[in-house]
Amino acid sequence: MSVVLRPMSSADVSAVSRLEVALFGEEAWSPDMLASELAGEPGKYYLVAADDGVIAGYAGLLAPGGGQADVLTVGVAHDRWGEGIGTALVRSLLAEAARRGCTEVYLEVRVDNDRAQRLYQRHGFTRVGLRRGYYQPSGTDALVMRREIRPAGAAESPPPGRGGRRRRRGGAA
Repeated sequence: MSVVLRPMSSADVSAVSRLEVALFGEEAWSPDMLASELAGEPGKYYLVAADDGVIAGYAGLLAPGGGQADVLTVGVAHDRWGEGIGTALVRSLLAEAARRGCTEVYLEVRVDNDRAQRLYQRHGFTRVGLRRGYYQPSGTDALVMRREIRPAGAAESPPPGRGGRRRRRGGAA
């Protein structure tokens, strides 16, 4: 993977917004929403996966420190699926949550997004609930998933399996 993960900046908002629309259609965050997320509360952490200046993916986390963190979004360009970008983004979010002393991470993911659900399950997330009609305007239900983590410096066992504030969708990975 030739992609570099780096913090999202205001200069990335336009490219991320275009990717948002391609991935999430009418449920996409607007450029203003994305910009406000970057300028918002200090507990938020956004990053992009860039490949020669082209945004191939992005992700966001709300982790004010200690306790609970929430994955706000994960998105990977359709033509980059299967390259490990989603995995790299999720691992980076989990590492950041651990650095901030969080002990558990939650996310919401569309019930009809099997690909993203499998990604999260590979990283140790388990299903804990359902939010009916969560995604608007479609009214699609969200599956709530949770993963325990150990703060940075604590021994972390590998996840089981192989080897969307306006809380969010958990992504198109």
